[in-house]
Amino acid sequence: MKLGMLTACLPRLSLAEIAAWASEAGYEALEVAAWPGTGGRDFEAAHLPVAGFDARAADETRELFARHRLELSALAYYENNLHPDPQRRAAIHQHLKAVIDVAAALGVPYVGTFIGRDWTRPVAANLDEAEKVFPELVEYAGQNGVRIIIENCVMEGWHPDGYPGNLAYSPELWEWMFGLDVYLNWDPSHLTWIGVDPVKTIAPYADRIVHAQAKDLEILPGAVDRYGVFGKAVQRDDPWDTGWWRYRVPGRGQVDWNAVVDALYENGFTGTLSVEHEDPLWSGTEEKIKTGLEIAHRTLRPLIVA
Repeated sequence: MKLGMLTACLPRLSLAEIAAWASEAGYEALEVAAWPGTGGRDFEAAHLPVAGFDARAADETRELFARHRLELSALAYYENNLHPDPQRRAAIHQHLKAVIDVAAALGVPYVGTFIGRDWTRPVAANLDEAEKVFPELVEYAGQNGVRIIIENCVMEGWHPDGYPGNLAYSPELWEWMFGLDVYLNWDPSHLTWIGVDPVKTIAPYADRIVHAQAKDLEILPGAVDRYGVFGKAVQRDDPWDTGWWRYRVPGRGQVDWNAVVDALYENGFTGTLSVEHEDPLWSGTEEKIKTGLEIAHRTLRPLIVA
């Protein structure tokens, strides 16, 4: 097992700057954000020039990682592959294939994304649609020696009423999506707030957990008694603000990281545990974000065999 980090939390830094800092901070791997934009919000980070990526860019990237003794664990493009707008969906699929091309050129085994959801249609219709959409994407990845991994994020902010916007949030849905021949980028934080014990989900699905994200979650005392598990309904100016929980860096929330790492080891996990920093207390400036990543490293490093 290696301890890594997702680069998306530092959208304004270059990949070279992040690699130098991460190596110095003691990280062993990077999960590299590969959105098409220039950044602004974490999920828009573009740390590899996917468009027009050529042999020279591949050589430079490999040299960068070798120089800092880092592994490139996965490329990250977490978007809605079932978007209701046909043009938007087509653009997402086109970029996803470009990310797969870059992964193949670099010898990266995994590309992370979401199943997504057409929020105008019920779950059953979305599952049928995904069964039509994903075979082509999975086949394209497979022909390039790449596996598609799906994060189990609920993506409640994508749904107008705060309901799940990514149909990959529960073990029931994992069992369905494994039939599409995708794999899991397992994240315990999302399981925690929907009431699923994350540790209990590791053993049954160990053969499909090939990459994992380390994000914690803090449940705010008493708030769920007002809003319920679906979160704020009357005053929800921010679609991501449920009002009763928030993401934290590992060690600052409810997740039992000792039990998580122990279960991953027990069930043969040999991939990367990648810190995904979305902690609002340690955000806003580069210095605070890096401090949050240092807290995560101090929490997890003693648990992972060097």
